[in-house]
Amino acid sequence: MTRSASLCALAALAVLATGCATTSESTAHAPAPASAPGTRMIEQDHAYMQQVEQVARRRGIGVTWVNPPMKRRVRSTN
Repeated sequence: MTRSASLCALAALAVLATGCATTSESTAHAPAPASAPGTRMIEQDHAYMQQVEQVARRRGIGVTWVNPPMKRRVRSTN
């Protein structure tokens, strides 16, 4: 029984060691996205925030944005 337990432990160590060995610095980083003619931006969705705050005010509720909603847009290069 002890032989099978030690064999299982050895197999588990081998699996863990190979998992750590396959992570390299070149695979840890994502490549930079290709730049498009229009620059993409992420900004707060102020229109949605205003809508939610307006409804909350009517109901007597205070709103504190911890993670404000975001939207993507393309900035023109003019």
